[in-house]
Amino acid sequence: MLLLLCAVIIGVSSLLYTQSLVRILKNEEKKKVSLWAEAQARLINVSLDSDDFYFLFSVIEDNKTVPVILTDERDNIISSRNLPLSITEDKSAMLRELNKMKERNNPIVIKDQGVHNFIYYRESLILRKLLLYPYIQLAVILLFIVVAYVAFSSSRMAEQNQVWVGLSKETAHQLGTPVSSLSAWVELFGSRYPDAPEVKDLSSDVDRLTAITERFSLIGSKPKLKETNINSLITYIIDYFKKRTASTVEFRFDPAGSEEATAPVNNILFGWVLENLIKNAIDAMKGIGTIAFTVKSDNTSVTIDIEDSGRGIFKKDFNNVFKPGFSTRVRGWGLGLSLSKRVIEEYHKGRIFVKHSEPGKGTTMRVILKK
Repeated sequence: MLLLLCAVIIGVSSLLYTQSLVRILKNEEKKKVSLWAEAQARLINVSLDSDDFYFLFSVIEDNKTVPVILTDERDNIISSRNLPLSITEDKSAMLRELNKMKERNNPIVIKDQGVHNFIYYRESLILRKLLLYPYIQLAVILLFIVVAYVAFSSSRMAEQNQVWVGLSKETAHQLGTPVSSLSAWVELFGSRYPDAPEVKDLSSDVDRLTAITERFSLIGSKPKLKETNINSLITYIIDYFKKRTASTVEFRFDPAGSEEATAPVNNILFGWVLENLIKNAIDAMKGIGTIAFTVKSDNTSVTIDIEDSGRGIFKKDFNNVFKPGFSTRVRGWGLGLSLSKRVIEEYHKGRIFVKHSEPGKGTTMRVILKK
């Protein structure tokens, strides 16, 4: 704001100063044209060999900047000066130029033996450039301010990103030790109680903690992508949620009925995206409803649609839902879809967007992955 205020002050000061110069120069040019007109009138009655003739002729010749047009009483153009050939050689262009001069300044009248001629003029090219100069200067200053602001904002954003990346990696490091210990305990329990279902569930939860730790460690670094069966990955995520979600939530996905699709993905990060979409769908349905997955594949891409029967999204918020901090939940952080968008678009070079939504009738999210 301070930079912008300085720019405005500089621009306005420059504009006011230039306008004062323009007024001075305009008066000088008017005096110059008046002198030129007087010389033109007096030249008619002066003999060719007199000193006055050479003086008056030099006054006329000295006007090399101010455009002028000499006309008779009926606006017939007699002569002109300091106009480009593109205008003087075109009769219609000359008439347009004459009309412009009439709008800008009152003519100077030359009276000679009952005959009235008129001299029309306008600002010189130098004066017109001077009029435009402060506006160009102000535009350049504002452009500089905008560039400086963008650079400053980018620098701050990069600094914040570094803080978040450092925090994520430190979190992954801190989680690593207890997760390794838990894995060892699960392995010990598994050897002693191989048929206990609780051990299998515990093992699944430890695997999930391991995956979460790995997600944090991958933030800020370029993840490795490998060819993955998308149907199998979706089935694995759905099976995990089925055991930890109320029976009032129905998952619909038929791998056999969907097109067989493979794409280069990072299983850990892409699984994170699917989890975020499922969690948002469950929250939108308030724990009661249906979540349906559809997979389509062609030669260049794999398309995944996730449809829920929740409360829906207003059209004006289709883009806002991906902005950090945007959330419809009281305790929501608004980071899930923002991170999902970054994972899909930056790491997988794909797309994620709201395909369709209607308040009260549900939402369909679409993810497109490049093959």
